[in-house]
Amino acid sequence: MSSFSTRALTLLSSVFGASGLLLVGVAVSTDYWLLMEEGIVLQQNQTMEVKMALHSGLWRVCFVAGPEKGRCVASEYFTEPEIEITTENTANILKMVRTATPFPMVSLLFVFTAFVISNIGHIRPQRTILAFVSGIFFILSGLSLVVGLVLYISSINDEVMNRPREPEQFFHYHYGWSFAFAASSFLLKEGAGVMSVYLFMKRYAEEELYRPHPALYRPRMSDCSDYSGQFLHPDSWAPPQRGRSPSDVSSDISIQLNQTPPPSYSTHQMHTNTNPAPLKCVGGGTQQSS
Repeated sequence: MSSFSTRALTLLSSVFGASGLLLVGVAVSTDYWLLMEEGIVLQQNQTMEVKMALHSGLWRVCFVAGPEKGRCVASEYFTEPEIEITTENTANILKMVRTATPFPMVSLLFVFTAFVISNIGHIRPQRTILAFVSGIFFILSGLSLVVGLVLYISSINDEVMNRPREPEQFFHYHYGWSFAFAASSFLLKEGAGVMSVYLFMKRYAEEELYRPHPALYRPRMSDCSDYSGQFLHPDSWAPPQRGRSPSDVSSDISIQLNQTPPPSYSTHQMHTNTNPAPLKCVGGGTQQSS
């Protein structure tokens, strides 16, 4: 069940990240963020005559009605384009929305970085930190995009509220499908970020579960094999010695002082018995040399 959920999180984070990257890329490159039209109301038959209609994006404004019909003009951020706009408020709206342009661009950069790091982490799942880093970049990308969307909406609302209300004129605006793509991309990127962070937590927990406890490591008993005595089960170890009372220790010391070595023992033999020879390999095993 755990491996299944890990694979599901990997697949979903990839799909959400790729979808978020695609949607924000389309939204930034198209010019259907805002659609506006304005005109006059004919008092005779109460019909509306459209004087100007346009759709705009982050980089371009295209006119579909009015004197500039069929013309698309690039949004100039440092100089004013030579176009004829009916009212000053409409021109101010086109100027104010430019303040929100940097945030979708930063969001696009962040989500591309997150997508690349996420795929590298899926290819090398042992590097669990990559899932966490990609999740952070996904979340930052979504936050940057939502800041841009809020600035975009607030700048339009401010100019609409300051627009003079005259009964013989009308003004309509609504957000296009490019704006809807950007808003959907925010939800997808935040979802991808949360799933990437959760995937990092699951992978880290699995590594901790299968990682041997440090108490299971014991010193090597010999040089005959790379694995001889390196990982011994705790059940096969000798039980720890219990603490001895001071009376037992003093009795052992007195017995050792009263005992003398046999006369036949020489100094060389005592030294040999005290320091046994190291283990040697015989036939793939270990044997103590005499």
